[in-house]
Amino acid sequence: MPARVDAVVMLAGPGDRLPTALRLARERRAPFLVVSRGFNGYGGPCPPPVPRVRLICFEPNPPTTRGEAEFVSRLARRYHWHSITLVTSTFQDSRARQRMERCFSGRVYVMTVGLPWSSWPEQIAYEWGATIKMLAWQRSC
Repeated sequence: MPARVDAVVMLAGPGDRLPTALRLARERRAPFLVVSRGFNGYGGPCPPPVPRVRLICFEPNPPTTRGEAEFVSRLARRYHWHSITLVTSTFQDSRARQRMERCFSGRVYVMTVGLPWSSWPEQIAYEWGATIKMLAWQRSC
């Protein structure tokens, strides 16, 4: 990840994503922090504001990575973003990047968080299915 991007975007899902996203915001790595409260989100309300960082919380529609990418692309057009950093899990990294690059023409960087070993079987199965769906049936943004 470069020293600065236009926005830090935390995707919904398992893992300690919120602490990583908030740390990047506190370090002033971006003027925007975008937090998805979609399916399997971090389990709470919009986090407290970070000084001098614009906080945007949203519920994606549909409540999927695709819905998150569509929403973020609209924000990017509105605010003229050229680069973003996604905060996601290691398992979602490739699929999230591909989804976002289909909707957003700027640079996409990814910061990943780990997951406990106990959740690996479920996450691997889910990501394989979601990736096949994205590649075979959902080819556009």
